[in-house]
Parts: sequence; C-alpha cells; structure tokens
Amino acid sequence: MRRYPTSFIILSGLGVLCAIPGLFSIAGFGMLLHPLLDDPMAGLAFVVSAIALFGSAAFPLVIRRLQQDEDA
Repeated sequence: MRRYPTSFIILSGLGVLCAIPGLFSIAGFGMLLHPLLDDPMAGLAFVVSAIALFGSAAFPLVIRRLQQDEDA
C-alpha cells in the first residue's frame, strides 16, 4: 500500500472542503449554505482557493517521489 505525505492529505482535504461551497455557490445554490454565498463571486473565491490548495498539496507529493527515486 502506498503512503501519502500527511501534508498532501491535509491540503487536499482542505481543497475539497473549499471546492464544495464554491461549486454550490457558482451553481446558484449558495443561499442554502449561507447568505454570503448567494453571490457567485464568493463561489469563485472558494474555487480559486481550492485550486491553490490542490497546487500546494502537489509539492509534498513531488518531493516524496523525488526522495524515493533518489533512494532507489
């Protein structure tokens, strides 16, 4: 079984948590979650934050792979 870095798992989870309300808001259902999410621009901010978190999560994964290639 493959082990992923803890920081990758945490940042990916936070990315998913940001993407969910962002996509709800962009789809027009943001008011169901919170009145501030009724604005589609708030949803866009959440989606951009989710993309940034996924990008940040990629760094520990790449570093782990480079370490494994160097050790082999």
